[in-house]
Amino acid sequence: MPAKPKDPLRPLSEQEKSVLIKISRSMSVSADQVARAKALLAVAEGKSYQQAATLAGRKSNDAVSQLVSRFNKEGLRALETKHGGGPAIEYTQTQKERIVREFQRTPDRAEDGTATWSLVTLQRSLRRAPDGLPHVSTYVIWQTLHDAGLSWQLDRSWCDTGKVIRLRKSGLVEVEDPDTLAKKKSHRTRIRTKPVSSFL
Repeated sequence: MPAKPKDPLRPLSEQEKSVLIKISRSMSVSADQVARAKALLAVAEGKSYQQAATLAGRKSNDAVSQLVSRFNKEGLRALETKHGGGPAIEYTQTQKERIVREFQRTPDRAEDGTATWSLVTLQRSLRRAPDGLPHVSTYVIWQTLHDAGLSWQLDRSWCDTGKVIRLRKSGLVEVEDPDTLAKKKSHRTRIRTKPVSSFL
């Protein structure tokens, strides 16, 4: 019987699980990211580190152990290949605005291969655009859209935080919560001040 891991995988959020499943099935992201996503999903399902390594096409259970520890600290950023040296890659405000602008564009079924954007289809579009971002990751896209107040829903749609469509006598109207920004700031403050032990 394998020994109990010193740093077990923390529970996955619905958002994290959804992104991991998408990446594990993707044909357009790097093989390393796909393998890491598969390994994390296997561990989340109760598989041992050695079984997870085998399912991900790897040999070492130590690598899975290190991946789990990194995921517990960094979340989805743990899927990315570590920077090989030099200054860290940072995206400018202009580049982030480019991501949001691409998201706001209605995808063309023939050209983009989709009717609704997902993280992978957005990444593909941004990487091949002449003025796009050739090395952008799905995590950076997700983080940028999240910071812009957008979140991925279980029905495969995007929701603009603080806005909702209501049925009135005059018809459908978009209603916006005036306290959205304050609530988002308050929520982020609570997350940052929450002790790490409470996430494990």
